[in-house]
Amino acid sequence: MSIASIQSDRLGANPFVVEGPIVSGSGIPGPNFSLGAVAGGDRESEWVYCQLVLASQTTLQPGQWFQWTRDYVASLLTTAAAVVGQRCGVFSGAAQPPTLTGGPVGAITLAPGTYYVWLQRNGQAPALVATATAALVTAETTTTAGQASAPASATATTKAIANVNFAAANQTFTATTVNGSNLLTSLSGLNAGSGPFIGAAVSGTGIAGGTTISGITYSPSGVVQSITLSANATANGTGITVTATGVLEATLMRPFLSKVN
Repeated sequence: MSIASIQSDRLGANPFVVEGPIVSGSGIPGPNFSLGAVAGGDRESEWVYCQLVLASQTTLQPGQWFQWTRDYVASLLTTAAAVVGQRCGVFSGAAQPPTLTGGPVGAITLAPGTYYVWLQRNGQAPALVATATAALVTAETTTTAGQASAPASATATTKAIANVNFAAANQTFTATTVNGSNLLTSLSGLNAGSGPFIGAAVSGTGIAGGTTISGITYSPSGVVQSITLSANATANGTGITVTATGVLEATLMRPFLSKVN
């Protein structure tokens, strides 16, 4: 299983490019597609074209959850703002220059304004998850914008997210660390498509608590060559086991907000 990385059956559609900010009279065209247009890709992937209005500077991270209205106006998903019956999905990541293209792509920071984004509603995708248990069949909203949860059983007062499940509660792989360096190298036991993903929390011998993945470097053929951490390693290590959590591989089947738990 791996994350969908190509598209599209719709000419010109690229779900990894964020369009905007669109300013009336600026000469920048937008939107470039009809709201609600669907682009398809490999591994049953589907993206929906939505409008996103940001009131303040916002960083979009691969795996963040969004909901959208019948008019295809999207907003970051939270329990308080979630509307039962609305459809939802995830932001797959951005491939704006100078970020890498192909494979799981990166985060993007946007100024206030009006944007147009492709949000993934079907297929394998990164998903930002606060809590994950062995069950991996319960998905629900949280108070944190863009973050879901996968507890063993439903949490009262949250909103249930139907038609989504997760591959595993975490991912493990081996790597080499160098004291004082923020790079993991000599990686083994991972797949470029299935993660780990930017934003995931990582732990292991010689990795400081609270460290996350801030970047991933790929070879021209798509093999993960190194992983950049948010903090330097505190020890040298070869073949250490690294555990990544927080951004999981999910299977989306056109999810929607089904009920109040």
